[in-house]
Amino acid sequence: MSDLLYSDTEEDLRSAVRALLTDRAGPDVLLGRIETDTPYVPGLWQTLAADIGAAGLLVPEKLGGQGASHREAAVVLEELGRAVTPAPYLTSSVVATQTLLALEERTDEAARLLGDLATGRTVAVLAVPLSAGPDAEPGAGGGRVTGVADAAVADVLLVPRADGLYAVPTAEARIEPQTPLDLTRPLAAVDADRATGVRLADGPAARAAIRRGLLAGAGLLASEQLGLAAWCLEETVRHIRERHQFNRPIGSFQALKHRMAQLWLEVVNARAAARAAADALATGSEDAPLTVAVAQAYCSKVAVHAAEECVQLHGGIGMTWEHPAHLALKRAKSDQIALGSPGGHRAAIATLAALPAPA
Repeated sequence: MSDLLYSDTEEDLRSAVRALLTDRAGPDVLLGRIETDTPYVPGLWQTLAADIGAAGLLVPEKLGGQGASHREAAVVLEELGRAVTPAPYLTSSVVATQTLLALEERTDEAARLLGDLATGRTVAVLAVPLSAGPDAEPGAGGGRVTGVADAAVADVLLVPRADGLYAVPTAEARIEPQTPLDLTRPLAAVDADRATGVRLADGPAARAAIRRGLLAGAGLLASEQLGLAAWCLEETVRHIRERHQFNRPIGSFQALKHRMAQLWLEVVNARAAARAAADALATGSEDAPLTVAVAQAYCSKVAVHAAEECVQLHGGIGMTWEHPAHLALKRAKSDQIALGSPGGHRAAIATLAALPAPA
């Protein structure tokens, strides 16, 4: 049976990450950063990755990591989702790291790279579109890949090719920034076709490892969506308690009470789904693909609904660039199609549970 509760260690980790983000990456800081060339807060990644040790949570201690699990990584992503933090945690510390860990025969280069990722010295990104789900077959022909998240701050690209998986220094690839909907998660087009790189695995082993990396990413993305939805709910409840109309808090109106109650139920259910996915990945459950698909199909919808309610119920200020509600909405909409669409995950549920596919 899945353990959906948070341990004391996980709560301590949450407190440390939240304190860091509150101090260094609050809404005012982010709103200022998205006006610049890069949304990443200087020095934040080093503190999160190395000082707190978040980057190495999935990496075994013998390779220089923390030897924790997906459950702890999920807590970090909840807090990053709450703050809509621009950081390559999902792409580097989860997807790329899990891909390397899933290699059956790990080369010396892969082991060295894992050690560097665990300390935060190196950022690695799997060179596939952000929209690629766990069942995607990327890299069959190589060439230019669009929509690669966090490629701009990566030191190493994990490039899938027809004959295997290669580690390519970013300096050897051509990276063209693209304009994303979510300005806090930059996208780029990557062309590493002419770069040689170091082969980490052959074709079949590479494809299996990439699927494992994308599965872990999709499962833990649900925790990011959970954190975002929880912030939207809390911020909206706070606002409607303070905002007055007809000399009454608008939160006292029955229609808004019902909407907040419904959203609260959705967030509670999303927490159960996200925690189940994190626990299934942590324990290596054979039901992990099904649990991840359920979490993504549900949590992506809840995050968008929560962000939409946040924007709408903040009224005029919710539609302005100066309020962080638009950051949450754009992240929610971007996450909705990241690592597989809700429709794709529902189709996966139908296949894995032997149910008729949705029309």
